[in-house]
Amino acid sequence: MQQTKKYFPKQDYLVHSFPTDLFAIEKRIQTINPVKYAASRNFKDGAVTGLSPYISRGVISTKQVFQYIQTLDLPWQSCEKLIQELAWRDYWQQVWKAKSDGVFQDLKNEQKPINNHQIPTAVIQGKTGIEVVDQAILEFYQTGYMHNHMRMYVASICCNIADSHWLNPAKWLYSHLLDGDLASNHLSWQWVAGAFSSKKYFANQANINKYFQSSQQGTFLDVEYEEFDSIEIPDLLQKTEPFAGGTMLPNFQKPLLESSKKTLIYNYYNLDPYWYKGEEMQRIFLLEPSVFEKYPVSQKCLEFALALSENIKGIQVLVGEFEELKGQVDPNNLIYKEHPLNQHYEGKMESRDWISSVEGYFPSFFAFWKKVKKEIARQ
Repeated sequence: MQQTKKYFPKQDYLVHSFPTDLFAIEKRIQTINPVKYAASRNFKDGAVTGLSPYISRGVISTKQVFQYIQTLDLPWQSCEKLIQELAWRDYWQQVWKAKSDGVFQDLKNEQKPINNHQIPTAVIQGKTGIEVVDQAILEFYQTGYMHNHMRMYVASICCNIADSHWLNPAKWLYSHLLDGDLASNHLSWQWVAGAFSSKKYFANQANINKYFQSSQQGTFLDVEYEEFDSIEIPDLLQKTEPFAGGTMLPNFQKPLLESSKKTLIYNYYNLDPYWYKGEEMQRIFLLEPSVFEKYPVSQKCLEFALALSENIKGIQVLVGEFEELKGQVDPNNLIYKEHPLNQHYEGKMESRDWISSVEGYFPSFFAFWKKVKKEIARQ
């Protein structure tokens, strides 16, 4: 797919931080260390896997990573934390499947108090005064990545200090994340804000200093935890602005398709290079303007997805709605993977790969995990 380079030339930081060729991705799977991950994952320089962008884009699955962990022949207790984090991703997806558009509103509890439905300008600009937070935000714009623990800090500042409703800040973060996943992102924001949890998540300056190698003092977060109940919105978080994201889709030439040929539909959430590998199929990367208008992503994220699609031999890009594809290919010849954003597709739907057979809605992760663990711990 040379067209990718024409419209979105690759940036060095993407190649260095998150390689897009399949060989490098597979090598990255082989470098994960469940023991070090469990001990250090919450720290800035912890042994995180760096696999989330590939899982989110459907290049690899949680099941694939779990199966690799099994080959390490480690005691269950040594790898349980990493497997549990993989299960969190499956859990968020199961909630999305069950609740559909419900994940875009307060799901279990009404977030209170609410001061605004925008985003603190200081957060968008990386000028909160929390040095490591500001540094992380500015690096985030450059790399498309933010450490998971830092995401919780940013969400807590927005929702629980500035009293912004979680939805628009969540849209902002999602739009810039290479591993952007609407389920895990939006439901994690709800969890921090207390809309999908029994209490809000707070982190003070001492916590941030501990995990991000800082010694800063005197910030609006330099308080004891019991003081958060009465903290006033700091002046520098008073100014807010709306989410203003948008996606400019590339102008690819329309592919010429055979109506009677079996056709695989790939999209922003499914770029699986192993899917029917070696079989003679039409392969279409469908970029629907309506999806990106509703859930915009940055050009960096789109560029990353297009680069990942180059791992799929013979894939063609169609910028258009599903109805346009259906007009060219008999729906009886269309094959796609189940996903909440694909409910308007027609054809043969196939299941995604999960680490277990546990399905359905569970009001808490640990209710879900209890069943998952019972199934997979004995494998």
